[in-house]
Amino acid sequence: MSAERFGGMRARIAAEAARLMYEEGVDQYFTAKRMAAKRILGAVEGRRARYRPADLPSNGEIREALLLFAERAEGSQRTRRLFALRIVALEAMRALAPFSPRLIGSVSTGHIRRGSDVDLHVFPADEEALERHVRALGWTFDRERVTLQKGGELREYVHYHVADAAPLELTVYAPRDLRARPRSSTDGKPIVRLGVAALSALCARDHPDAWERYLETGEVEGMDALLEADEDEPLPGPFDGLLDDTGSTGEDGDEPVCAEPGEEDDPDQDYDPLPGFEGAA
Repeated sequence: MSAERFGGMRARIAAEAARLMYEEGVDQYFTAKRMAAKRILGAVEGRRARYRPADLPSNGEIREALLLFAERAEGSQRTRRLFALRIVALEAMRALAPFSPRLIGSVSTGHIRRGSDVDLHVFPADEEALERHVRALGWTFDRERVTLQKGGELREYVHYHVADAAPLELTVYAPRDLRARPRSSTDGKPIVRLGVAALSALCARDHPDAWERYLETGEVEGMDALLEADEDEPLPGPFDGLLDDTGSTGEDGDEPVCAEPGEEDDPDQDYDPLPGFEGAA
């Protein structure tokens, strides 16, 4: 697939992947990218599609398309919701102060979408002490242990999924990892972890009026309504119908398989063809 011939296709795939994440709840860039490629490239000249990961939009390109999608769909409501989520994060971090909480993810960067949760890293010397603390706060939570492959080795992570004004996800790390700088799967850069002071400064910079009102009253105006909006059906988006002429998911309704570890990062790997393309003419 040449850049000259398919350069515009890259942007269309990014837009469709963003729509899938925003409207259909697909929560992984890789999955959205594969689904979008299948829908769009499956209609290119009616032929089997061969492509390499390097021919597809990056996670960063999809993130920018997703941000544009959210801004057009929600307008000023999105900014107000972002502030509400940041205050949820700030108050949770204050409650978790003994465990050096740090905010990461879309709430810190501002790239929120419908269904975004608050992602916090915590660094307890004793995980049982963390669990006792969370219980003492009266929070309702589920504990999950996840095994991931990173750097060629299997690693286990513990997550606490907390039901708050907005969903919280606490990922448990050892205290020594507080100084580590893991890299983002979106752009490859070190993940920025915000402490309480940094998050407060961010709120003051990005939301000065709302921040001043919060400092005066201790409340966010309309917070419940802002966060409940995430639970409703998505509103029609501005990209609806934009890609209607590019084909559908097909009658078999099959879903793309999950990425194998390292699959997305190999720029020389060919995909021939996507799942569901095997019978294409």
